Amino acid sequence: EMGLQLLELNGSMEEDYIRMARCFEATRQRCCRLEQDGRRVREQLACVEAERAALEVKLKHARNQVEVEMKKRHRAEAELEKQQHRLQLISELLMRELWSDEVLSGEQHSVPSALGSRSLSVALALGRRSSGVDESCQSLLSHSDISYDRTEDDV
Repeated sequence: EMGLQLLELNGSMEEDYIRMARCFEATRQRCCRLEQDGRRVREQLACVEAERAALEVKLKHARNQVEVEMKKRHRAEAELEKQQHRLQLISELLMRELWSDEVLSGEQHSVPSALGSRSLSVALALGRRSSGVDESCQSLLSHSDISYDRTEDDV
């Protein structure tokens, strides 16, 4: 009987060893799959990080370009305002000089009125042009339309 029990014990131990070996093999295969998945995910992460870095460089260049264009726009607007003011002063000066002459003939009286109406039409045209510029550029280069966080530039 004791020999029989040993055989039965040996038989069940072999089955236990086989079950353990199969379990170890399944675990080893799972570890191999996880290792491959980890490598694949690390490669994807490296690609995404490289793409993010490239996009950050593009964003920084775009921000710099917007700043340059806004500075140009402000300079152009200031120059336009200065030229309009000059034109207004010249027009007023001409009108004063022409009207101050007391000995103007009938033809000469028509010159100031023509200049007056012409300067008015020029001023109106300039006013329309500047408002057109403001409307068309306002949406493109307005400070309020452009919002970005400069704190991320150093990242």
